[in-house]
Amino acid sequence: MNETTYQSLFDTFDKGTLKLPSKTTAFADIPWSKHPAFAGVELKHIVTAKDTWGRFSYHLVRIAPDKSIEHHIHETQLETHEVISGQGICIHEGVKIVYDPGTISILPAGIPHEVTAGKEGLYLFAKFMPALC
Repeated sequence: MNETTYQSLFDTFDKGTLKLPSKTTAFADIPWSKHPAFAGVELKHIVTAKDTWGRFSYHLVRIAPDKSIEHHIHETQLETHEVISGQGICIHEGVKIVYDPGTISILPAGIPHEVTAGKEGLYLFAKFMPALC
């Protein structure tokens, strides 16, 4: 697949649907939120703690070209990243991991990490256990 195809995949995902026995939510109806600490980073909270009794949460993450989710730690959450589109670098326990479409990364709780988007930006599906929000 080329970058245009991956971008199309992210656009499709961004317009997806959450289907639960109790409700159906169109992702298009969920607003993008600016990250409270990192400029150029936006989040779409697809599944939140209130949907899962705090057990897990799912988020679409959009990182603008050459922007970063800078060095940080989630003390209690295991975090996973599924790269949908774009490219970037994750520094995980001091190790540089290249993020390309199709990459999956697992970040245990309490481990320092950061993610920097490449020149096309970076689009992730991030999951947290227990829920981030």
